[in-house]
Amino acid sequence: MKVEDIKPLGDTIRAEIAKAVVGQTETIDHLLIALFSSGHCLLEGPPGTAKTFLAQCFARTLGLDYGRIQFTPDLMPSDIIGANLFNFQTSEFTLTRGPIFCELLLADEINRTPPKTQAALLEAMQERSVTIDGDTLKLSDRFMVVATQNPIEQQGVYPLPEAQLDRFLFKLAVGYPSEEDEQKIVAVHGSRFGAPHAQDFGIEAKVDGAKIGEAIAAAAEVKLVPDIANYVVALIRATRETPDLAAGASPRAAAMLAGAARARAALDGRDYVIPDDVKALAPAVLRHRVILSAASEIDGRDADAIVANIIEQVEAPR
Repeated sequence: MKVEDIKPLGDTIRAEIAKAVVGQTETIDHLLIALFSSGHCLLEGPPGTAKTFLAQCFARTLGLDYGRIQFTPDLMPSDIIGANLFNFQTSEFTLTRGPIFCELLLADEINRTPPKTQAALLEAMQERSVTIDGDTLKLSDRFMVVATQNPIEQQGVYPLPEAQLDRFLFKLAVGYPSEEDEQKIVAVHGSRFGAPHAQDFGIEAKVDGAKIGEAIAAAAEVKLVPDIANYVVALIRATRETPDLAAGASPRAAAMLAGAARARAALDGRDYVIPDDVKALAPAVLRHRVILSAASEIDGRDADAIVANIIEQVEAPR
């Protein structure tokens, strides 16, 4: 696959998802960028905004092995990665693999479980492997986590540790639809009862694992000239220098932003990155990686406003 083949591939995937999901264009675009840059996504939004359904449709369109974990306060790490269980018939330990052994994992309401259990995802997200009783087991090269969380109800939730947040390429704010989109949602889904299913809308796999691997390799070949690379570094370093933030983004954020910019360029039909690619993706890459200063919290400012101000202040190459 060549870079110019990625744009029509992305258009095909978008059109297939649109059979069932109304709107959410920006979220779908970011999911595609994350897919082609081997990243993970955290979706945050109120209940009923199709976060889970979107992940299901996304997985079915890609033909990936899909798994789902509903996070709860009593969930244990072994419930996610699996464990060696003693078989009394054979008097031997048998490996029972957890639901993490898939290609696209939906971690639903991830902030409903304690940090100890959330940490079970760390190695999988970073290394694409898990360790059980000292044995390292490889996951798929295409392993991707799409996690959801509800920002409204804060009772019985556990904020994600900073180390885990840093593993997510994007944190996407999934808001309420426009009035026009909501009218379409009612027209499409208003006559149905129960949870919707992707197959009910005729969604079929348009790609396979091999083609996705080729697309990831092709996107990695998109040119990132030194001026653009320096611009990425300047943005990340600016988050550490502003008094509005108590802590800025990590070097991992810079590397991820560069990789995501390459994927965005490829999905736009270009074999080179432009400053607009970096500017468009910086908010989603940075909003969960920065910590507000006490003064910013008192003033009621949020991370998005501060990141937008940094993007405006850092001069982009021409």
